[in-house]
Amino acid sequence: MFRPPRLPFGLSSRCRTYATRKPEKPPARFPDPLKNDSNAVVTVLQDDSNLTFIYRPPPSVPSPHSTTLDPASPLLKSPTPSNGSGGPFPPLLRPSSYKPEPERVSREVIEKIRELRLSEPGTYSRTKLAKMFNCTPNFISKIAALRRPQRKQFRGKLEAEHVAVRERWGERKATVVAIRQKRREFW
Repeated sequence: MFRPPRLPFGLSSRCRTYATRKPEKPPARFPDPLKNDSNAVVTVLQDDSNLTFIYRPPPSVPSPHSTTLDPASPLLKSPTPSNGSGGPFPPLLRPSSYKPEPERVSREVIEKIRELRLSEPGTYSRTKLAKMFNCTPNFISKIAALRRPQRKQFRGKLEAEHVAVRERWGERKATVVAIRQKRREFW
């Protein structure tokens, strides 16, 4: 027969050696929303069926002025168009969305932009024309794109400027840039 180890007298009276039952949560007692409503009328039938009828009036009384053409409930009304004052629509995601769109450019202005861009592309660059006519450089590149030989010529000038800047680099920076380009090849 197994006997548990004896404890000193002072400890044995203060500690339990076994659990009487498993700990469990008592069942939840939620109040019945039908019976606890102050406006509810409860009727219990005393016959054999022992049925209980609970009547709750609707939460809001319909207005006598409410019709299908002019409903009193805001849920039944048709949505009103927003005038940009932050009505029923959520806020815009990007800060650039709050800027007003630029005005449409007329045909005469587009022809003037094309004429200036094609006559002297060196002096009238995309950014300069965009500032002159209050539009974006991307718009200028779409409506007044340069011909391919002119683009190659500009690209060659730009590359020559870049080569001149690269010649002034030190050995360490040139090595770092070469390693970066080599790494990009293997992506």
